[in-house]
Amino acid sequence: MKTCLVVDDSSVIRKVARRILEEMEFSIEEAEDGKEALDRCTSAMPDAILLDWNMPVMDGLEFLKQLRTSPGGQKPVVVFCTTENDMKHITKAIESGANEYIMKPFDREIIESKFAQTGLI
Repeated sequence: MKTCLVVDDSSVIRKVARRILEEMEFSIEEAEDGKEALDRCTSAMPDAILLDWNMPVMDGLEFLKQLRTSPGGQKPVVVFCTTENDMKHITKAIESGANEYIMKPFDREIIESKFAQTGLI
């Protein structure tokens, strides 16, 4: 079973993402911010990361930059899932190592489509 780390400071978003991803047969871990997510990745690197941009402690972009330079940090497929929808943010995310980008709000169809495009399913 593939694993996905859902990183978002909103418990509602984490709950919705968890439900969708579990239906897609992913094993789910959760983190409320980038620092907690990095700690989780250090102990067990997931196959996929669904990542919010705006979070306290450490935002998604800083998390992504640190992840990609850590041992094994190139492995996970990272899909940003955020309200930041201008080309500047999307470009910065992709240049920093994100594999895909989803706009909030999202549904199962959107997540399945992006995960299929990255080869996760």
